[in-house]
Parts: sequence; structure tokens; C-alpha cells
Amino acid sequence: MSTNLEAQLREQLTAAIKAKDLRTANLIRMINTKIMERRTAKGFTGTVDDALILDVIATYKKSMEKARAEYASAGERGKEQIAEIEFEVAWCSKFLPQGLSEAELREAVVKVVAELPSKDPKMAGRVIGAIKKQFGDRADAQLAKKFAEEELAKG
Repeated sequence: MSTNLEAQLREQLTAAIKAKDLRTANLIRMINTKIMERRTAKGFTGTVDDALILDVIATYKKSMEKARAEYASAGERGKEQIAEIEFEVAWCSKFLPQGLSEAELREAVVKVVAELPSKDPKMAGRVIGAIKKQFGDRADAQLAKKFAEEELAKG
């Protein structure tokens, strides 16, 4: 049984190959390989559905964002790779639910902090937990932590 996203990936791969767009074709092949790794992983008994495919794409995007930071710190030598990584991150983003904007995230953090019984800086973990519970992966945990610390420091 193929999922909606699986069919979409297949169509995009075919179109990319016909258009001789190797960048996109190679990226889709990489995603398909990651999906196959999950499917054949020891102990995997689930089904390959859209949720699993989205998880694979999100995980890949996250790893590319980490790599982008590493290449950025390499300076001039990393510029070529950064362009490739940004292409891949943008492609992955098309499939994933939009993340919260900084303004939306800050607003949510302010609201959670306002509901806390005390404004102790040690409560940052509780704030991040509430944000992740409410928004899941749409919320950037690192940014939420930064905003929570700022808000809690205001006391």
C-alpha cells in the first residue's frame, strides 16, 4: 500500500529525472533511502505512512540545519555546501507543517510564563515542556528556551 506522500515523492523523482534536475533527484533518493532504512530497521513493525515519511523528512531537515551551522563556521570553505544545504532545507520545508514564527513563539512563551505560580529562572524547563506539548515539533525548543529565560529573568 503506498501512501499519498510516497506517491508524491515518486512523481517528483520522475519529474526531476526527466528535467535532468539531479539536485532534486538525488535529494529525493536520499529521503527514500532513509525511509527504507526505517522500514527495514530491526524491530520495526509499524507501517510506512505519511506520518513516518514526514518524520523522516523532518529528521533529515534537522540534520541539514545542524550541518549548515558547521559549514558556516568553516567560513569560505563551507560556502558551496551551505548553498546545497539551504536548497535541501527549503525542499524539505515544503512537506512539513510550518513552524511557529519567532513572534508567535515569543507570544506563547509569554503566555505560559504568565500562568506560572512563580517567575523562577529554574522554571524554563517547565515552560519549554508546555510549549512542546502545545505545539509539538512546530516549536523550536532552543528558541523557546531562550525566550523563556528572557521572560523569567524579568521576574
